Amino acid sequence: MSSFALAVRDSSTMLRRNLLHARRYPSLTLNLLLTPIMLLLLFVYIFGDTMSGGAGRDAYIAYIVPGILLMTIGSTTIGTAVSVSNDMTEGIIARFRTMAIHRGSVLIGHVIGSVLQSVASVVLVGAVGVAIGFRSTDATLLEWLAAFGLLVLFSLALTWIAVGMGLISPNAEAASNNAMPLILLPLLSSAFVPLDSMPGWFQPIAEYQPFTPAIETLRGLLQGTEIGHNGWLAVGWCLGLAVLGYFWSAAKFQGEPQQ
Repeated sequence: MSSFALAVRDSSTMLRRNLLHARRYPSLTLNLLLTPIMLLLLFVYIFGDTMSGGAGRDAYIAYIVPGILLMTIGSTTIGTAVSVSNDMTEGIIARFRTMAIHRGSVLIGHVIGSVLQSVASVVLVGAVGVAIGFRSTDATLLEWLAAFGLLVLFSLALTWIAVGMGLISPNAEAASNNAMPLILLPLLSSAFVPLDSMPGWFQPIAEYQPFTPAIETLRGLLQGTEIGHNGWLAVGWCLGLAVLGYFWSAAKFQGEPQQ
C-alpha cells in the first residue's frame, strides 16, 4: 500500500473514531452551542429594538445572524481543543505511536471531524435563526455556495488553531481556557453593532481581526450588503490561520516525546 493510501485509510479510521466519540458524548457540543444560541435570542428579543437603531427587530435579525454563525464555529472548535488535549494526556496517542499507522492521521481525523461538527452546528444555529425570522431572499445560488465555502474555510482555519491549543495544554480545563479567544473575539467584532458606532479608539481592535472581515463578507453574501475588500481579507485570514495552525500543530505533535 502506498504512503498516500495508508494516510487516507488511517485518517478515515481516526475520523470515524472522533465522530463516534462526538455521538456518544454529545453534551460537550451541546453545551458549546448554548452560548451562540442564547446570545442570538438575547440580542434579538431583549436588545433587538434598541440595537437596530429604529430599523426594527427583523432588520436586526438579518444583521446579527451572520456574526452568530461564525461565533458558532469558534465555539464548536473549543471542543476540538479539549478533545485533542484529552488524547494527549490520557495516553491514547502513546498507544497509537506503537501501532503501524500514519502518524499525521490522528490530527487529520480531529480536524475533519471538527469541520463536520462545525458545519452541523452552523446548520442548527441557522435553523434557529430562520425560526425567529431570518431570511435571505436576495442571495443567489452562487452566493449561497460562496457563503458555505467561507464557513467551511473559516472552520478549517480555526480548527487547526484549536488543535495547536489542545496540544500545548496540560489538561482539558487548560485547553478550554486557552481556546476561549475563539469565542470572545466575535464579541469584539462587527457581529452585533457596526464598526462606525463603536468608540474611535476601539474601532481598529474590532476591524483588524479575523472575525470582522469574515462576518462582513458572509453578511454581504446573504443580505446583499457591500463586501468591498472584506472578501479578500477574510480569505487571507482563513488561509493564514490554517497554515499557521497546521505547522504549529505538526511541529508540536512531532516534537512530543515517545511515551
